[in-house]
Amino acid sequence: MSVAIDITGLPAERVVFAPSPLSELGAALHVLSEPGHHPGLHAWATTTTAQLKPDLAGRLAEADFLWRSTRADIMLPTGARPGATLTEELDTLDTMDDERFVQAALEINCSADYYGKGRSPLADPAARERALDRAAARGPRQLDFARHLLTDPPTVRSWIRRLFEDCDQAFFADTWQRVQPQLAADARRKTELLQRHGLADALAAVSPAVTVDHTGPGTRILVDKLSDGRTDANAGSEQGVTLVPTTFGWPHLLVLHAPGWRPVIEYPLTAPEMRPGPHSVQLMERRLEALAHPLRMRLCRHLARAPYTTGELAAALAVSAPEVSRHLKVLRQAGLLRTRRQGRYVQHQMDVPVVARLGSDLLEAILR
Repeated sequence: MSVAIDITGLPAERVVFAPSPLSELGAALHVLSEPGHHPGLHAWATTTTAQLKPDLAGRLAEADFLWRSTRADIMLPTGARPGATLTEELDTLDTMDDERFVQAALEINCSADYYGKGRSPLADPAARERALDRAAARGPRQLDFARHLLTDPPTVRSWIRRLFEDCDQAFFADTWQRVQPQLAADARRKTELLQRHGLADALAAVSPAVTVDHTGPGTRILVDKLSDGRTDANAGSEQGVTLVPTTFGWPHLLVLHAPGWRPVIEYPLTAPEMRPGPHSVQLMERRLEALAHPLRMRLCRHLARAPYTTGELAAALAVSAPEVSRHLKVLRQAGLLRTRRQGRYVQHQMDVPVVARLGSDLLEAILR
């Protein structure tokens, strides 16, 4: 499964790496709403939440479906290049028409409407009911917010802007001042990679989950995720792809791929040190399937403690050597075993650090 961005014939200069204060604010607000997704940011989330004034905390709770389960596309850059300041990006957001703004803001969950050319809930009664149903599932305050947005978009849009400006004053301005140099430096490094070595190398530096695919009739950027989607970077008035680094992102790898929008990939700048890099969803599936078999679990009990030969494992578990070999092959293909030769013996041992990372890797695969 993946999100595909068609870039056939797209000039290299239309692939832009740049930090976005609006995108970083959205990522930070998501961390405050879902700190469990971001174990490395617990201290920041706890400290920031404790310092929020009750009025601001209440308003954030009222509108949190804009960033909690699905980040609304209005919280990502919409032009060819993100603004240098939050005010500049909010000014650009103000130029968006009401129908587009409301449709994007009320994309509360990963619904099928996102992938098609769904009608605006301002214009279509069925789309309006679907938007209200999704808001109702988040709670009465969120339902009231959605109703107000559908009834009076200009007033609620102004309310949202004031909310973001108050967040900037309360905590984000200091946060942005701290992280912006790091984000800008990363964007410069990726741009240099793109110019000197090409798109494939630049995307490989973004994440192993982002690749260039030439197997079809054209060229695509593929983002490995537990979802399918596609868009065309050559369509619309803002042709190209924008890649935005974030310090708040891991384990998420966010892709804006709504029809008619310039595609945006928000990628995490850092990840836990115990991880060498994100793995594909298919590898996670193979590892979970490998560990799910009862006999392989019994094998793992031995292999996690010491290296064993196939014959030793067969004797310990009272099964045939060929059967042990078949199960060892499954574990090895899933990348869970190390094998070494000791004289005429071949010993197998579990790669304990890989298994220890499985929880972290699985978290990234399902939240990516």
